[in-house]
Amino acid sequence: MGHRVSYPVVAELLHELGYSLQANRKTKEGDAHPDRKAQFEYLNQKVKRYMQAGQPVISVDTKKKELIGDFKNGGREWRPQGDPERVRIHDFVIRERGRATPYGIYDLAQNAAWVSVGVDHDTSAFAVESIRRWWYSMGKSTYPQATRLLITADSGGSNGSRVRLWKLELQKLANETHRRIAVSHFPPGTSKWNKIEHRLFSFISQNWRGQPLTSLEVIVSLIAATTTRKGLKVQSEPDRGSYPAGVKVRDTDLAQINLRRDEFHGDWNYEVLPQKQ
Repeated sequence: MGHRVSYPVVAELLHELGYSLQANRKTKEGDAHPDRKAQFEYLNQKVKRYMQAGQPVISVDTKKKELIGDFKNGGREWRPQGDPERVRIHDFVIRERGRATPYGIYDLAQNAAWVSVGVDHDTSAFAVESIRRWWYSMGKSTYPQATRLLITADSGGSNGSRVRLWKLELQKLANETHRRIAVSHFPPGTSKWNKIEHRLFSFISQNWRGQPLTSLEVIVSLIAATTTRKGLKVQSEPDRGSYPAGVKVRDTDLAQINLRRDEFHGDWNYEVLPQKQ
């Protein structure tokens, strides 16, 4: 309208109208699946049955990938006044160091966890290898009489309900350990309810806040040092193995998996049985 005005005046006018500067808030989960509540109830009852029978129940997931190097890490840490940690201005991957991919296994009954920190692709082979390492390092000695294992996982990612390689790798693990492996997936869009998120990953993030993740060894050390008032215990090791992306599983290989689907939502709830040798 031809009037000249400065930005502070515009700000004052916006405040008078009830406006304020606000960040985005994550609240939308997408369309809820019609069987969402029923799956939660089914999964919870299954977890209770396994735990009452003394069988291991684990929650699994991949934590956010982290750049390895002297990069800024969110949060603040106590340091001498005026002497902040110096880090790089730009977050460009250092080729010779790459990224770290932590894959976690959380034991619901023991409040204990295992985290494999990989440096290659986040594939189903990497996910199941992490579960394998948990079993031989922690699970087998904790549950010597176990005949079954229940895994609770998200519906997507390397341990997704539709991922063929996930089921094929679980078959190899079942054959190797001679134990039945049951899986129950959380409904799509509900990954935040996965126990590992708020019983393990959140505390790892708190423990390394404000500390640059300068090497794979530093990352593993910080993860292993994570504790809580409720007695969380964490073991961690690096996994420098190669896990190529894009591995295809043929229909014939898929058909040979000894898979038993539950009557309720067999796409989310199923069991991989050891094959007869």
